[in-house]
Amino acid sequence: MKATSITLTDFRSAPMRAFHMTWLAFFLCFFGWFGIAPLMPIIRAELHLTKDQVGNTIIASVAITILARLLFGWLCDKFGPRRAYTALLVFGSLPVMGIGFANSYESFLAFRLAIGAIGASFVITQFHTSVMFGPNVVGAANATAAGWGNLGGGVTQMVMPLLVAAMASLGADAWWSWRLAMIVPGAALFVMGIAYYYFTQDSPEGDWTPKPTAGAGFREACRDPRVWSLAVMYAACFGMELTIDNIAALYFVDNFGLSIQTAGILAGTFGMMNLFARALGGIISDRCHAKWGLRGRTTMLTATIALEGLALMAFSQAKSVGLAVAAMLLTGLFIKLSNGATYAVTPFINKKAMGAVAGLVGAGGNIGAVAAGFLFKSSSSAWPQALLLLGVLVAASAGLALFVKFSEADETAAHHEMISRHGAAWQPASVSGD
Repeated sequence: MKATSITLTDFRSAPMRAFHMTWLAFFLCFFGWFGIAPLMPIIRAELHLTKDQVGNTIIASVAITILARLLFGWLCDKFGPRRAYTALLVFGSLPVMGIGFANSYESFLAFRLAIGAIGASFVITQFHTSVMFGPNVVGAANATAAGWGNLGGGVTQMVMPLLVAAMASLGADAWWSWRLAMIVPGAALFVMGIAYYYFTQDSPEGDWTPKPTAGAGFREACRDPRVWSLAVMYAACFGMELTIDNIAALYFVDNFGLSIQTAGILAGTFGMMNLFARALGGIISDRCHAKWGLRGRTTMLTATIALEGLALMAFSQAKSVGLAVAAMLLTGLFIKLSNGATYAVTPFINKKAMGAVAGLVGAGGNIGAVAAGFLFKSSSSAWPQALLLLGVLVAASAGLALFVKFSEADETAAHHEMISRHGAAWQPASVSGD
């Protein structure tokens, strides 16, 4: 039976075991996905990369994820999340460890492209928690698992420069140090892939029965305009998170003359906000649903994305390190609230094609990051100007929530599901430690 609460000390029930395994797997995927980002000042110098080439590697790191998320959304519907995650973790670990073989711009670009496939882990994470938790807490479960997983993007900004420094202290030169450092997240991904297979199950009822109609569900999801509205809005929030994860360290090095270690720590604070902010977005969305129905979830999403756009504009205009960090953190807060709010809506779009919806919306996030990447590779625009333009576009996208509508039948079905599971006086559950 689906869980109706999140009890963090529970490691025995199938839903909570899946919750812990899926956020940890996503954390490691994010760590491996963006492990190279804080090392780019070193790699840029070693491989003699131009601004255009650096921009291409940023685009490559998120471009392949678009297709991967569509594929793994379908695989989740077809074969279940346990097998899908195991395959992604095991095979995704190989390019993470293998990027150390890169010795030219072309080979480095190819490895960054391959590594981007592990970004599909997000779709599996959201799918697995969606099938494990009841409607009163699914927003909080999705947002918390994804938020804690996204912490990997912040931790890697802080840890990888220190890991490179540790390799150097052991006698490795600059050529070897970053290459050896990337073996660590790759090996962790491989081990996690094996563990995921043996310590999780597909649903509260057990193993997943392969579905021959997964393709029909995907086509149905593609015909729903609400899916595309959410995909664009996710491009405006998660797409901006990926963009800042990729550029933050370089931005602080180039604009404020900071060292790679200091820039990595400051960039890491952006990702560390996932410790609470994305989960908070899901929790607030659940509470909005309790008070105003499904319309409450979309209204909350509109507000957070509009505020994100304004904060991003402020970040683009910051002229000192202190103001830049403060504005970046404010931007990060609204980005992660919006991320959580988006995936508190998606489970209610189409119950029969949940994986397809999750994959399409998730792919939208990466499309946003790819589009933003072209701004940062352009020689005609400075990075602050690019951030200002993105802030304007993000704020404008908030209006798309008006097109994410639910019929009276949808509202009634959601309300009846709540009552059937929790009684007439149901309230949204919270995250607890016992």
